[in-house]
Amino acid sequence: MIRVLIADDHPVVRQGLRTFLDLQDDITVVGEAGDGEQAVELVGRLAPDVLLLDLRMPVLDGLGALERLTGGRTRVVVLTSVSDPGDVGPAMRAGAAGFLYKDVDPIALVQAVRTVHGGQVLLAPEAAEAMLSGEASPAGAPVPLTEREREVLRLIAAGRSNREIARELSVAEKTVKTHVSNVLMKLGVQDRTQAALYAVRHDLA
Repeated sequence: MIRVLIADDHPVVRQGLRTFLDLQDDITVVGEAGDGEQAVELVGRLAPDVLLLDLRMPVLDGLGALERLTGGRTRVVVLTSVSDPGDVGPAMRAGAAGFLYKDVDPIALVQAVRTVHGGQVLLAPEAAEAMLSGEASPAGAPVPLTEREREVLRLIAAGRSNREIARELSVAEKTVKTHVSNVLMKLGVQDRTQAALYAVRHDLA
């Protein structure tokens, strides 16, 4: 069972999300927070698997809450009505595993909760575009990767660790580390999350 916490300052939004999510056989809503401070406190107390987090909230905003939650086991999906492209990068760098807008189809939201719970990174197309607009080659085309590097990138996007990638590809973990380093260098990104976002942008995931 996937345990979900909802953080939004609008009671009607929280109620709508709770009603729909609780209809799913594999998801249960364990709590609701009306501001970022309460969200941090409830994550510490309830240890949910997934937190649906609005960015614009009183007391402590969503980004502030994200920064306080770094290092925990709870996977955070930003769910916001504000489509400011400048919000995406800071939220992902602060540790969000997903970024969606409130006009998302309810079925797609449920799938997003399952996907993020499974260890993957998931973004709305507009969010991926905002995050990665500067990370392609000048012509906007995907960076050329070898076939093995593409396999490694796909597995990074699926949330696999180096050890898991090594097992799946039947190679040494040291070899995987080399491939990961090469992929990050070629894509011009700093970490695995940005590499995963690149994979989403270019349909390589």
